[in-house]
Amino acid sequence: MSKVISIANQKGGVGKTTTAVNLATAIAACDKSVLLIDLDPQGNASTGFGIENINRSTHIYHLLIDNVPIKDVIKSSIVPKLFVIPADTDLAAAEVELRDRENREYILDMLLRPVVKSYDFIIIDCPPSLGLLTVNALSASDSVLVPLQCEFYALEGLAQLLRSVELVKKNLNPSLTVQGIVLTMFDSRNNLSEMVVSDVKEHFGKQVYKTIIPRNVRISEAPSFGQPVLMYDINCAGSKAYTSLAAELLKQENVRL
Repeated sequence: MSKVISIANQKGGVGKTTTAVNLATAIAACDKSVLLIDLDPQGNASTGFGIENINRSTHIYHLLIDNVPIKDVIKSSIVPKLFVIPADTDLAAAEVELRDRENREYILDMLLRPVVKSYDFIIIDCPPSLGLLTVNALSASDSVLVPLQCEFYALEGLAQLLRSVELVKKNLNPSLTVQGIVLTMFDSRNNLSEMVVSDVKEHFGKQVYKTIIPRNVRISEAPSFGQPVLMYDINCAGSKAYTSLAAELLKQENVRL
């Protein structure tokens, strides 16, 4: 059965989309079929796979609002076994347009049902907010993975997000769990990064992945070439980190099975 994982953090600039794109790629490289859903109106995950705006004539907005069949919005990607439902700026209007819909928190969940068994993993790149789009993602998910930047205010934002996850679990999706917390943007030259790692591990223990994603110029460069970092430079530190993270997650799932 497919595992549906939302990648969420209400703070922007934490490596959320970077993690969605590169973790999905690394999982697909392990011979798993993956569907990545770009649920962020910025559409950066779509760009990260080289899907230009001209090739987004149908996207997640049309699925959510116009009832376009899901098979018509799924695009193949440059990564074998990895498929994408892209997004663009139209999606920003969906927050307003969904408000008056019946069962508005479950719309994405209902729309995914025809394809959910067709993939080993469905990964949802959430917007950097806790609005209705993110609530839809969490309601449709088995778990949430939280990217957390190694910076000063990290724990403050994390506490707010975890409260929101608990509210969704209590009121909308009783089976929702925290898949794990992945530390991102680690700079070994910065003592603050070491302090954040220590604090997060002290507070959350085994929920924190052993793999830490470093600050890496190749990770930053890859989206401008429309490629995940694992295709742009397989041997760089960023690629190795995301490969390690995928291995941890797959091992985690094998243990649960």
